[in-house]
Amino acid sequence: MALGKLFRTTAFKISAVYLIVSAIGAGIVLGRVGWNVKQLIDEQIGQTVNADITGLAEQYEQGGINQLVRAIQRRIRQPGADLYLLTTFAGEPVVGNIVSLPPGVLDRPGLVETDYLRSGEVKAHHRALARIFALSGGFRLLVGHDIEEGVRLRHILAGALATSLIWLTIIGTIGGLWAARRVLHRVDKINAQAQTIVTGGLAGRVPLAGTGDELDRLVQNLNAMLDRIQVLMAGLKEVSDNLAHDLRTPMTRLRSRAEHALHTAESAEDYRSALEKVIEESDGLIRIFNALLMIARAEAGTGFDGMVDFDAASVARDVAELYEPLAEDRGMVLSLDVDNGLTLRGSRELVGQALANLVDNALKYGAPEQTEKDREAAEAEASASLVLAAKRNGDSVEISVSDRGPGIAAEDRARVQDRFVRLENSRSRPGSGLGLALAAAVARLHKGKLLIEDNEPGLRVTLVLPAAARTPPLLAPPRAQTQAQAGATA
Repeated sequence: MALGKLFRTTAFKISAVYLIVSAIGAGIVLGRVGWNVKQLIDEQIGQTVNADITGLAEQYEQGGINQLVRAIQRRIRQPGADLYLLTTFAGEPVVGNIVSLPPGVLDRPGLVETDYLRSGEVKAHHRALARIFALSGGFRLLVGHDIEEGVRLRHILAGALATSLIWLTIIGTIGGLWAARRVLHRVDKINAQAQTIVTGGLAGRVPLAGTGDELDRLVQNLNAMLDRIQVLMAGLKEVSDNLAHDLRTPMTRLRSRAEHALHTAESAEDYRSALEKVIEESDGLIRIFNALLMIARAEAGTGFDGMVDFDAASVARDVAELYEPLAEDRGMVLSLDVDNGLTLRGSRELVGQALANLVDNALKYGAPEQTEKDREAAEAEASASLVLAAKRNGDSVEISVSDRGPGIAAEDRARVQDRFVRLENSRSRPGSGLGLALAAAVARLHKGKLLIEDNEPGLRVTLVLPAAARTPPLLAPPRAQTQAQAGATA
């Protein structure tokens, strides 16, 4: 693996930034430690020097210059003596163990840090922290303390800082290269597998390392995205195949009727009748395409562009009012069981269309085959053969349509939610097999689900949708809007 490639990786760049920040932090910490040590030593030396000057000043006040000289001489003779120098007003030394000072030191007030040369030494200049005290008579007294140990300590700290930075740079660079190589190895494996997926189909998946780190989470999301893409591509292929198969018959019938009219029609009435049949077939095709468009909008999430709070009970009442005359024409009783205050957040149009499709399906397939005598007996019993209910269940709103027809076998209930799926017993009846597919897509769009259950007897289809968090005042839409929603084929 090329070294230049490692240096260009994000992992190495992050490691380099971390290295720089760590080096700056270490420098600040060690510099602060050195500064605090120096301040502490200087403070202690200052206190010692001040105490020494106070004692010598008392000697001077008690016995004059001669007693002060004797006191300084006694202290100089002690092992490890501090620094002392007594001078006249002209700067001439009287007594002390310092033979050389930089010019102007005796004129500086307060504690001063200076070089000095001790008595008995020729070239060994040292550093000291000293204070100059003016005595009466023009004499000046310098008392100081050697700080060579402090200077050596600061040098040691500076050397430790430099050494630490060098080792930190070396170790950080090696660690950064190792991390970059490890990450790059995993990324290259992901890229290689992704390239294989691109060239060889969507069935492959990127393997997980099992570490649970951010790369594993990225791989999980990539695999989930591939799963979703595979499902969508399979759905697209299925829709294309179904369109080619299911639209061939109405398109062929449309062309045949137009061609038959051209060859056999002899009057305006014949042409009119042929055109009416052509328009009827065209309306059926338009309804199929509208249903497919609504399913595509729901699955793509574009149905949430106008997301609003609305009353599910109002939608259920509008759909029931719309289909009640049709139910009566077919000899069925449509009953409504709806609670109030069922607030949903989403697309009222799509939920209304899904519910209309469920009711339309129940009217088409939910009634058993009956003779006129059986129909009159059922009407005499005054029992509801079709129930539209909307209830609150915990955090969900359940909108169900129940019938007493032949129902759907348990093994077919998942399959009928796909596009263009029509069971054998329903192929002789009008429809395109898109009603339940649209309802399922609307449920998924609203983070809900579509349940198909046994009604014993009959079938119960339920839209389970999350309830909205709040319940603002709601207004029902115009009846014309609900009627327009029912235009798509169930």
